[in-house]
Parts: sequence; C-alpha cells; structure tokens
Amino acid sequence: MDQEEIKQEIRRMARERNALLLAHNYQRDEVQEIADITGDSLALSMEAARTDREVIVFCGVHFMAESASILAPDKIVLLPRLDAGCPMADMVTPEGLRRMKAEHPGATVVTYVNSSADVKAESDICCTSSNAVNVVRSVKTEEVILVPDRNLGKYIAAHTDKTCHLWEGYCPTHDRLLVSDVRRAQKEHPDALFMAHPECPPEILEMADHICSTSGMYDYARKSPAKKFIVGTEAGILYRLRRENPDKEFFLPTSRLICPNMKLTSLEDILKSLQTMSPEITVPADIREKAKVTLDRMLAVPRDAG
Repeated sequence: MDQEEIKQEIRRMARERNALLLAHNYQRDEVQEIADITGDSLALSMEAARTDREVIVFCGVHFMAESASILAPDKIVLLPRLDAGCPMADMVTPEGLRRMKAEHPGATVVTYVNSSADVKAESDICCTSSNAVNVVRSVKTEEVILVPDRNLGKYIAAHTDKTCHLWEGYCPTHDRLLVSDVRRAQKEHPDALFMAHPECPPEILEMADHICSTSGMYDYARKSPAKKFIVGTEAGILYRLRRENPDKEFFLPTSRLICPNMKLTSLEDILKSLQTMSPEITVPADIREKAKVTLDRMLAVPRDAG
C-alpha cells in the first residue's frame, strides 16, 4: 500500500475499533496529519480521559501513554512503538528519587510530566513546562526537589524564591542547541523573533524573545505581528506552525533538533497497532493511584498561583 492507502485504512480501522488517534507535536508530519488531535503530552492525556472512544492510540513516547492510562484507566491505550522511550524520563528512577528525598526531607517533590509513572508515584505534585513556575510557587514548603530536567529546574529557580534542588537530567535534543547555532540563525534572519522551550540550556533562554511550551509557541506565533520566527525546540513543531500560519516563516537554528524517539512511529506502525490491538500500555493500580494524585494536584493549581 502507498501512504494514502495506509491513511485510508488507518481511518477505517480507527472507526471499527472506536479509537481516538493522538499525536504529540514532535511526531512526523504524516502522523500529525492522520491524528484526530495533536498537542503536548498532558493535553493529549486529558483528551484521552474526556473521550467516549474505547481505544486510545498514542503516537508519542512511553511516559505519555502511561499518563493517558493513569487518567483514563477504563480505556485501552496503545503505543504503536513500544521502543519509543524518553531519554530524559529514563534519567531518574524511583530508587534514585527516594535517595534524594532522604537528603532533603522537608522538600516538596515537583516532577515534570516527562517522567515515568513509577517516578510520578514517588512525587508530591507534577508540572508541565507551561505551568511549572506556578506549581512551584503554589507549594507550601520553602524547599523543592525538581525532577528530572535540570534546564527546566534552572528556569523555575530563576522565577521563584524557593530553594530548588535539581535532578541532573536533561532532554538530549534541547540540550544540544548551542549559542553559536542561535547567533548564526539570528544573523541569517535578523528580523526574526527567537522563541525557545524551557528545556533548553539557560544560556539559550537568555537569548530568547519568548520562552514557552510547544502549545505556547503556537499561541505566540499566531498572535504575534512578526512574520519570521527562529524556533528553539524539536523540528516536529514546524508542521503545525506552518499550517496555522501560512503567511509566516519558521526556521530551526540547527538541523540537530530532532528527537529520534519521537520520529520512530510510522503510519505502518499505527495501522499494525490497530490491527493487532497492541502494544497495550497499562499501569499497575497501586502506582496509578499514587501517580494520579500528583497529576490531580497539578490540575488544581490556579493559573495565577503565587
């Protein structure tokens, strides 16, 4: 089958299975095109919880499918590529986090949603890249442990008065963006605004005109009168940015902004997943219940907390 035939068969199978196709903003263009909904990891998991469809096909990485299963335990959650993991999420283990908690017994553990269900279950509250500062400001303790992204942690620390203990994890894709890459792009496009994801290193964020999550980048690009943007996040975001803003131009500062894990899922994988109803992602009940508490606490934080 060619690509169009595969897309048609995916749509037919999705109807037959009563399935909702979710795709993260960093997925391949053709995967985003076939999806019912695209978005960031938490927003997609919340869509999974809201839908009346029986099956969720999550085109993303492992922790995202886990989050969908946590929030929608009555649904069948499929991850078309079981080997699609997240290196940053893998940099922290429950055992390691327990050791860090023992070192800082009075601290609240604030864990980025880019983490495993096991790690969320060891935490007090979750955060996203868009609400992280508000979440940290909302906690009662003066000390916080920020897991697992040191770059997001440094960004939070710069915008709160809490004492922040950082886990030394990072996103390999964002972490490889260099100051020289941004300077070169700014020289080539002097009239472009630079928007950067808070997973980027601090020296990159200092150069940004706007720091925001992937969802924030869509909003910023849409509302800004600017016509050119340098984009400091994974290349997959360009698909929707260009589709929603056909009169604007978007440039990556380097070709290295590719997450190989996010690019694993193909149309063929999605079709096979629907045909075989596998691989299915489930979270043990005891872990799910503890992890859900951390997500619920996050969702209860007012947008203007602190």
